[in-house]
Parts: sequence; C-alpha cells; structure tokens
Amino acid sequence: MKVYLDNASTTGVTEEVLEVMLPFFKEEFGNPSSLHKAGIRNKKVVNNSRTKIAELLNCKRSEIFFTSCGTESINWAIKGIASNNKTKSDIITTRVEHHATLNSCKYLEERGYTLLYVDVDKEGFIDLNHLRSLVSENTLIVSLIMANNEIGTIQNVKEISDICIKASTYLHIDAVQAICHTSLNINELNVDLLSISGHKFHGPKGIGLLYIKEGTKIAPLIHGGQQEQKLRAGTENIAFIAGMAKALEIGLDHLESYQERLNTYSRMFLKRLDEAKIDYLLNGPEIGEKRLPGNLNLSFKGIDGTSLEYLLNRKGIYTSTGSACDSQSIEPSHVLVQIKVPEDYINATIRFSLGSDTTFEELNYVIDNLIHIVKKEI
Repeated sequence: MKVYLDNASTTGVTEEVLEVMLPFFKEEFGNPSSLHKAGIRNKKVVNNSRTKIAELLNCKRSEIFFTSCGTESINWAIKGIASNNKTKSDIITTRVEHHATLNSCKYLEERGYTLLYVDVDKEGFIDLNHLRSLVSENTLIVSLIMANNEIGTIQNVKEISDICIKASTYLHIDAVQAICHTSLNINELNVDLLSISGHKFHGPKGIGLLYIKEGTKIAPLIHGGQQEQKLRAGTENIAFIAGMAKALEIGLDHLESYQERLNTYSRMFLKRLDEAKIDYLLNGPEIGEKRLPGNLNLSFKGIDGTSLEYLLNRKGIYTSTGSACDSQSIEPSHVLVQIKVPEDYINATIRFSLGSDTTFEELNYVIDNLIHIVKKEI
C-alpha cells in the first residue's frame, strides 16, 4: 500500500482543477496582453479568476495580485514595503516562521533594518503582550505566519491586527498553510498584506497570490511590463491562475466537512498510539480549532527521526521530518527548537499531514506500521 501523508508539503491537482487548466496549454494559449481575440479571451479568464478569488476571500478584485508562489508573495510583501519606506526601520516577526519570511527579514537586517522577534509559547502561540511592547512609531512591518506549517498552530490574527492598527504599522500575514484548511475572511482579519500558494490546496505548483490592501504603499519586486496593475511584471500564467481559482472554490466549499473528518482521524491516530503505550509528544496545540486539521507533528523518545522516516518510506508511507523546504538540514527544526521540545524527543520528529484523500483504511495501515517500527527501534 502507498499512503501519502505529506500534504503540508504539497497536494496533488484534482481532476476538476486539471480539467479547467488543460485548454490553456494548447488551444487557448494567447497572451493576455495581446489585443487580438485570442489574447482578449484569456484576459477575460484572468479577470474572471481574479474576481472569483476576491469574492471567495472577501476583498476587492483590485487587491489581488498573482505571483509565482507563496515564497515570492512573502518576499514581495516584506521587501516591497521596505523598498517604499524611507523613515521607519523596525521589522517584527517570530523565530517560528517559514524560511521565506525569516530569510527575507534577515536580508533587510543586513541592509540596515532592525529585526525584532516576538516570543512564542510552548505551543507556538505568539505572546501578544510581548508584541505590544515591541511595536512602536518606528515599526515598519509586522510579518507573521497565520498557521504554522510544521506544528499546525493557528494564530489569532484579528488580535494581532488590532495591535498593529493601533501602532500604525503594516501587517503581513503568511496564509500559505492556512488557506482552505481554516476559515479565512480577509475583510474581517483587516490585514494589509496576505500571501497564498496554490499547491497547498490542490491547485498547481508555480502559482500564488499576494493580497495588497487598497492604499498600501508597496514597490514592485519584479520589474518589466505593465501586468498586475504595473506592480508585478511577467506574462500571466493563465492555466495556473484558472486552476488556483477553481481549487480555492472547491476547497472552501468543502472546508467544514474537511475539518471535521481530519480532526476525527487525528484523534483516532493519537488514541491508538496511547493504547499501544507509545512514548510520544504532540508538538503544537491540541486537536481542535486552534490547530490545522490533519497536522500531526509527533516526537518519539529515544529514537532517530531519519531512520523512522526511512522505515516508514519502505512501507510506502510518505511523511516528512519537518518543512519540505528545509528537508536537507540535519539540524533539528528551528520551530521545534523555539518551542523547546526536549532533547530526547526532538531528533525523532515526524510530521504526518493528512489530506482530503486520506482514508480510514490508509490511516490504520500507517498506525499499525508506526507502532511496530517504534517498538522495534526502542
């Protein structure tokens, strides 16, 4: 049996999404910037997709800008605000962010900006009082992850937004892992910038978007033509834009049942480990509304995580030891270090990320093998 439990890294394109995309690879390949009929037809596709996405996220269509991925969106949000700023010099983030955020902030720190880190607790939640103490009249931007890609912690963005509004500072939210996995209403969140990536919710790889609130002063990251309201140059990826719009529509339509099923599966997973008397830690918050559905970041005592992942892989079980973007590192995850996972557990950490296609039978197969491997390794 082959069981894919690495959905936090990427998801497969569904048949419905693929069907929407296919015409634009061959028949409808016109450049949306061209003034002939083939170009005009595809310009309408881009515009209609933008309108649909804006409606689904509850924002204005003029506030949606298409990019190549979540990483580009995050880089643009942080560097674009900095490039357009001449007075403020403080940037605030946490040490549990995705590396797209961490490295963008460090890039600016090397160029004279002051980088400040908000504390998080043992479950990965931001210390809101510490954030209040850090923001000042010199704070340019606060950039935070809405739902942690490793341990599933879902932040209270509305409270964070209220703090930033009072401090008159920009707020960027990395929603790459959150979208289609937890509720997200941009108008209610009241943020200035928000990043999304299509391949995290059964859209294609190579497409993302950046929400830029009307009135936000931001410089382009990519220069060239007049596309995306003159703020993001490059010929639009029509097929992927249409695919992402469809995937978003489907994902949000099934969100409630998706959350309920994956939370039920997650509780069953942990119950079986408890019954087998496996010594493990669940990193991040408990299963429920403050944790991404289907995210199980587990640390096992006294064994090697790389060996555990290898043995699971031999059984056809595909998991991750952390973020796929940093899978070549032999060091413990920076997120696990920050939430202070004990040393005798941290090196045996596996992220099981369930998805919309995960079945009850597959999960039992995974648990059976996991219990057998862990007991044998100990």
